[in-house]
This record gives sequence, structure tokens and C-alpha cells, in this order.
Amino acid sequence: MNPMLEGMLETALYARDLDKAETFYEDVLGLEKIARAANRHVFFRCGPGVLLIFNPEETVKPPAPEALQVPPHGTIGQGHACFRVSGRNIDAMAERLTAAGVAIESEVRWPNGGRSIYFRDPDGNSLECAEAKIWGIEQEI
Repeated sequence: MNPMLEGMLETALYARDLDKAETFYEDVLGLEKIARAANRHVFFRCGPGVLLIFNPEETVKPPAPEALQVPPHGTIGQGHACFRVSGRNIDAMAERLTAAGVAIESEVRWPNGGRSIYFRDPDGNSLECAEAKIWGIEQEI
């Protein structure tokens, strides 16, 4: 079977304080900001994909008639996202996070040899940096 879905293009998380989220994802994680729309959202480039950070109080509102007709959406509670990181960079990322005052919640060494670190963003979302081989993906981007 030839899959029509080629991969994940976007991942969305929700944060009530976009200023704190913007600072964290741009300054601490080092992602490149693509756009910010007032208190509604801030978007970042992340490898070949995009990380969307939405204010959940704004995305539940229907779009104005003249705006792009993106349906209302959102979630309640903390979400999870995993960033693909090479094995040689996991320790450097952990050091960067620790230097910024971000606690490493857990480090997992998976049975197949891959490794992950877990931490939280300012809104409490669970974030992970992991080697792709935890999912049987060997190639590096």
C-alpha cells in the first residue's frame, strides 16, 4: 500500500500566556519564529515542520467573515509534543534547558537503545526530545 500521508506537517500546543511561550520556544529551545498574531497564536519553524502555539481562549472563537475560515479548535489541559533530536545533541539540549532553569523531569533509555528527555514548557505542556530510533526510524534529517 502506498500511503498518501507523507508525514506530520504541523503540531499544535496550547498556551494561555503567549508571551512566555514565545520566549521559551524562541530563546530557550532556539526555534525560529515564523509569525505571531496578537494574543491568538505564535508559530515556529521546527525542522521540516511547524510548531503552532495557540491561545485556547482565542481559537475557540469562530473566524470573522473576512478572515481565513479555519474552524474553531482547542483543547483543555496540557498536551505533549516530541522533538526529534540526534543522540549526539540530547546532552547538549539537556544542558541548555538546565542553564535556562528548566528541570529535566525524566530521562528514558528505551529498550531499542534510543533515548528521551522530558521537560515542561511554561504552560505545563509535556515536551520530549528523543532520538528517532525510539520509533524504529534510523535516518537522520
